[in-house]
Amino acid sequence: MSDFNEAIIAEFRAHGGRVGGPFEGVSVLLLSTTGAKSGAQRTTPVVYMQDGERWIVFASKAGAPTNPAWYHNLLATPTARIEVGTVSVEVRAEVLTGAERDRLFERQAVRHPQFDEYAANTSRVIPVLALSTQSKLEPVAP
Repeated sequence: MSDFNEAIIAEFRAHGGRVGGPFEGVSVLLLSTTGAKSGAQRTTPVVYMQDGERWIVFASKAGAPTNPAWYHNLLATPTARIEVGTVSVEVRAEVLTGAERDRLFERQAVRHPQFDEYAANTSRVIPVLALSTQSKLEPVAP
């Protein structure tokens, strides 16, 4: 998975936030978190949906039985940095619950039906997180 992610990250940065392959036409951001155990910075491409001024991300891990590492990292350290297109911004993550979580997950599943498949393939409730701005948008350094 690491080599796959590295290729997506390189393509994202080389093309101003656009990627092809399985992410063609899908909104993708780069999420940089602090490792919960290692303390090291980790960057992961993540599918997102805009909700007002928030970026909504889904810890689907394609329906795997466990949550992705970036989710655990955000639970341990909820501050992170994202790259969206050609800008970078600091954010704070909040795990959404109840009706708000369900509404946003359903909205994402309408946009991308594979999210319903992911939910059907796992016994866990897929976490939905809101990323809110902590700083001004900054251009990403070339």
